[in-house]
Amino acid sequence: MTKVQIHFRLQKPLDETLLARISDAYALYGIQKVKVAPTLDSLTVEYDATRLRPSEVEAALAGAGLPVIAA
Repeated sequence: MTKVQIHFRLQKPLDETLLARISDAYALYGIQKVKVAPTLDSLTVEYDATRLRPSEVEAALAGAGLPVIAA
């Protein structure tokens, strides 16, 4: 397993609804951890690089309803 971190900016700040959707991102096998910045305007995702590519991580977040842009 190769752990990698990738940073994403959010197109809008997280609210309670979007915070609840973060757990949906864990449905993709290989995502290890999602950390929200204290300012609620960005995310750091730790994932297994032997299983996922950055574009797949971004697609999983978008599929969970999180408006992200790779930083």
